[in-house]
Amino acid sequence: MVRRAGLSFRGQAHGLPGPHGRSASGFRAAGSRVSGSRLSGAAAAHGRCHNPDAGGLSAFHATPETYPLAEQIAVSAGLPGWMTASNAGIVHIGTSRPVRLFLDGREIAQGATGGRYDLPEGWRSARHLAVRVGRRHVLGSPLDIAALTRCESFVEAAADGLRGWIWTPAEPEHVPVITLWNGSTLRAEDFAQDVDSDVPLARYRVFHVPAKECPERDEGPLELWNENGRLLTGAPVDPLVGKLVSGQTRGLPARLRPVKIQPGRMRPHLPRQSPGCAVVIPVYADRVRTMACLRTVLATCPADVPVIVVDDATPEPSLAQALDQLAEDGRIILIRHDRNRGFPISANDGMRAAAGRDILLLNSDTLVPAGWVERLRARLAGSDVGTVTPLSNDATILSYPSTERSNPVPSLAEMRAMDRLCQKNGAVSTEIDLPTAHGFCMAISAECLAETGLFREDLFAQGYGEENDFCLRATARGFRHLAAPELYVAHVGSASFGAARNALGARNLDILNALHPGYQALVGRFIAADPLHETRRRLDAARLLQQGAGRPAILMVQHDAGGGVGRVVRERSEAFEADGVLALALRPHESGCLLEYALDGKRFPNLKYHLPDELPSLLDLLTALRVRAVEWHHLIGHAPCIRTMHEALGVPYDVFIHDHVWFCPRISLCDGAGRYCGEPDPAGCELCVARWGSYLGEDLSIADLLARSTRELSGARRLMAPSDDTVRRICRHFPGLSIEALPLEDDAALHKDIMPHRHATRGQPLRVCVVGGISRWKGYDVLLALATEIQTHRLPIVLSLVGHTHDDDALISRGVRVTGEYREDEVQSLIRQQQPDVGLIPSIAPETWCYALGQVWRSGLEAVCFDLGAQAERVRRSATGLAVPLGVAPYQLAMILLGRWGAV
Repeated sequence: MVRRAGLSFRGQAHGLPGPHGRSASGFRAAGSRVSGSRLSGAAAAHGRCHNPDAGGLSAFHATPETYPLAEQIAVSAGLPGWMTASNAGIVHIGTSRPVRLFLDGREIAQGATGGRYDLPEGWRSARHLAVRVGRRHVLGSPLDIAALTRCESFVEAAADGLRGWIWTPAEPEHVPVITLWNGSTLRAEDFAQDVDSDVPLARYRVFHVPAKECPERDEGPLELWNENGRLLTGAPVDPLVGKLVSGQTRGLPARLRPVKIQPGRMRPHLPRQSPGCAVVIPVYADRVRTMACLRTVLATCPADVPVIVVDDATPEPSLAQALDQLAEDGRIILIRHDRNRGFPISANDGMRAAAGRDILLLNSDTLVPAGWVERLRARLAGSDVGTVTPLSNDATILSYPSTERSNPVPSLAEMRAMDRLCQKNGAVSTEIDLPTAHGFCMAISAECLAETGLFREDLFAQGYGEENDFCLRATARGFRHLAAPELYVAHVGSASFGAARNALGARNLDILNALHPGYQALVGRFIAADPLHETRRRLDAARLLQQGAGRPAILMVQHDAGGGVGRVVRERSEAFEADGVLALALRPHESGCLLEYALDGKRFPNLKYHLPDELPSLLDLLTALRVRAVEWHHLIGHAPCIRTMHEALGVPYDVFIHDHVWFCPRISLCDGAGRYCGEPDPAGCELCVARWGSYLGEDLSIADLLARSTRELSGARRLMAPSDDTVRRICRHFPGLSIEALPLEDDAALHKDIMPHRHATRGQPLRVCVVGGISRWKGYDVLLALATEIQTHRLPIVLSLVGHTHDDDALISRGVRVTGEYREDEVQSLIRQQQPDVGLIPSIAPETWCYALGQVWRSGLEAVCFDLGAQAERVRRSATGLAVPLGVAPYQLAMILLGRWGAV
């Protein structure tokens, strides 16, 4: 059984929000569109493969309005007809020829023609329904019954009774029937308004069992079943839990009374004699992953360690057969449920069968390395240790490399390589206490299990949170929970419950917090302290050294804002790597910095250093990485010690000049009103900063800034800038420097396809396109004023912004078309969609390069810009556009655009 454990806070339990507030009629229309698209997909599939349906009509119910389309597809595909079935057990067949119906190969009906047929009782337990004309299948045959009847559901206890939702994705129109614990039934007819889901057009239906209809006495959890005879996700559910989570705790039975988290008496840390151990693996579905897990377990377990597999009524016959074979061969002890009971009960059945041994509880979607049993047992050697959990790619607070985002699932070879790294760098001698274990791979001492008891079977249904509750109860008895950072186990992650897993996780987290007040704060303190950070950083450093493989390295210092600086760093990194040099990047991060592999900033997320305290550790790693030079791209946000780090490393530094931060504390040469300053003398700069403030993040006068910049620029081995304009501008403020102009793009290649003197089509408005993230200095006020003039005077100009601003709504209200933020690979497509006649670069201050201009040229357009900076230099040099005076009135700018590029 695959499930995610180690719940710590609601953010980990919830998924992306889905559709809300859709009406039944709206959903009906949407359902028809989906049906039509699937039918069309079935026709396309028929042309590609032997199966006449290939997962289209054979996996869902077609609504009556799509029958004509099914008929057309069947005819065009040369099939003798079509069929569809509903969750009500009704089959509709479209053919005029004699038909025969088969359930799993057994003939159940035949008729002289198509029409309606009712399936026999028990049809849901079959795997396939086939409809044939002679020996040929009709479109939609054979029908996958499991796909048709698949049901997603959720139930929880609330203060006013039981509430939940349910739907059948293959037939959204179907009104599901729920069977209650007392044999009565309930139809879920109303659509939900507030179900969290990442399924587009999902049509969840809500249901409610009032508290007065639930048993009055404490009868424990109640069962609710769907039409397939399976428990709803979240069932069995105890109606009294609704009072617990809503704070109505008076009168609750002892088993549901909140117990504040507090450690029990301290146990002596003495060696213990292990009573032996057993591996327990609850299993539900996914034969491929389960068997992969079992292969690694059976290949690595010592002979005296039994492997107990609990088959929780798997719906996959092939998995059941594979488990039977392993049991017959004596390789596993197999326990089989006659119906699905959920993870807690399955785990408990396996642990009972272990008869007083230590338990190694393992998810069936894991891969384990050699020696995993021995390393977990070694951590259990202390008499005060209750549980032990290793590192994994998916284990919340024990995840590696990242604890903040999803990590890729490693292959078997990758898992083994990572485990070898953990063995070498995981600090076996260090004990790191956890708030709770994580159930994907959890070692439990026999004494802890005996004193604490098994997992609770009355609260957590299919699972999520049962091991957290167990650990908190164990903590109250004085047991500790340890990490095993010297062991790495691969884990696929939560996949068992489909869309219901978010709701179940959130529900069970609410139960945990209500039952154990202080739990969330306990986990929060652990996350804030992050005692595993040093271990993760040590592992990252070891992997980065492997990445370097003894090559020389260059360290590029950049800010954390991305943009053009980030692009230059990335492109220079690619060039360095092509030359056999390891490219490293250093970004500011909270109270220090983050060291990255420049081509993949997410690969080593733990190389964070608090500065200046951890500077020696950073220098040690950089020395080991054979850094031969430091390249400054931007120092904004960095600690002062970064400016002299090259001295400590004993290497030269180069400077790539991206903007005017060397002499302008506001960086962009604009005042607070969004006007180009004209680059006054130092006294004028002091007045500007005094009025509008500085972006440097440090208390530095203009004189001190200029002195520092003179010293640093003069001391660099090499100075680089993107354009001649930037070189001249910097040299005006710092005479005597030798700066190399390194263009960031090949302008000749960019504008080779431009059609000069292009005009708008006669009778059509002039379409003007702006590209990029447009801040005030990038020309937001210009764009807004221009749009206002166009709207006020009804000028034949349409403005489009491929990009975004800080106030898109203001632009949209004035008729500007705004695409929003984009990925780099989308820009050209988005520009083409606007069908523009000319590009506009509205920047009101000198650019040092302007990537947006390159995008305009790449799309075949001439460009208009203001006559300053690299943007004007490039436009004039290329003769593919126009540089207009800065400060030209918006109406006049519109007239210039119409005069040169408007329709003639």
